[in-house]
Amino acid sequence: MSTRNPSKVALVTGVGRRRSIAARLATGLAQDGWNLVLNYWQPYDERLGMVRDAGDPEAIAAECREAGATVRLVPGDLGDPAVPAELIREAQALGPVTGLVLSHAESVDSSILTTSLESWDRHFAVNTRASWLLIKAFAGQLPEPSAPGEVGGRIVALTSDHTVHNLPYGASKGALDRLVTAAAVELAGRGVRANVVNPGPIDNGWMDDATRSWLTEATPAGRLGTAEDTANLVRFLFSEAGSWINGQLLHSNGGFKAG
Repeated sequence: MSTRNPSKVALVTGVGRRRSIAARLATGLAQDGWNLVLNYWQPYDERLGMVRDAGDPEAIAAECREAGATVRLVPGDLGDPAVPAELIREAQALGPVTGLVLSHAESVDSSILTTSLESWDRHFAVNTRASWLLIKAFAGQLPEPSAPGEVGGRIVALTSDHTVHNLPYGASKGALDRLVTAAAVELAGRGVRANVVNPGPIDNGWMDDATRSWLTEATPAGRLGTAEDTANLVRFLFSEAGSWINGQLLHSNGGFKAG
């Protein structure tokens, strides 16, 4: 039986529901030999009102452990500026943290005329500020590479181009995009590879039949995307084969909006 590489420790945020992209990301990385710290915040999942069970975080962790991963579940509200650094410290208990997946989000529909100041600030605190603080803490614990071109750490963030009538979410995700692409350049001295993935519309519990129908028609690949599709790309970016991809915003959406 092979021994896991202790340097393959990743922090994955937003792992609160089994029916989510984050859950499939976590189990996929576990299958690839990563030990994991999984962050979630049940008050947000409860407020969102999508399909979920109170035991979902534990069930996701159990599936990762079945794949051989050491897993720590760490709840935490990423709207609190102290939480990002705490999560990195928790992950360091498993070893050097060399992977960071930003799959958390605050997402409450509202428009230019209906968005409250509180909602605007909450979206930017969770989607943008927390992501910056997570990247900052992550990079701060990475040593300088021992050789030119060596990969010291990998960052992947999930984004979206949905903005109309979901304004604070879309605006804060746009800022996230710039933050992560900047990390690819600014953290090059730490051997960081940083990319953004836009998975397009994934039915993780928010679609009705009419929405599924028109989104399928609008996707040249002929079907809706799945959490598995997104996980496959992130797993590739976290592999040696994907290490040449850096500083990119990748659309993994079956051609949605290509026409």
